[in-house]
Amino acid sequence: MKNVGPVDRLIRAVAGIALLIAAFTAAPLLAGWPHYVALGVGTVLVLTAVAAFCPAYLPFGIRTCRTR
Repeated sequence: MKNVGPVDRLIRAVAGIALLIAAFTAAPLLAGWPHYVALGVGTVLVLTAVAAFCPAYLPFGIRTCRTR
């Protein structure tokens, strides 16, 4: 089941990769909880982009992809 469209997937992938890069390259600057937040949010964004499914969209009935 997919509920994330191609534009949404692209935005999620770019934002997620940017957060992961920032978390790994700026590790001394992001010591502590900001580092873990960037890792967690970046990972979730990339995974939802790859799977084309966002569990947070389900309760609200949001679909950014075209229906068949």
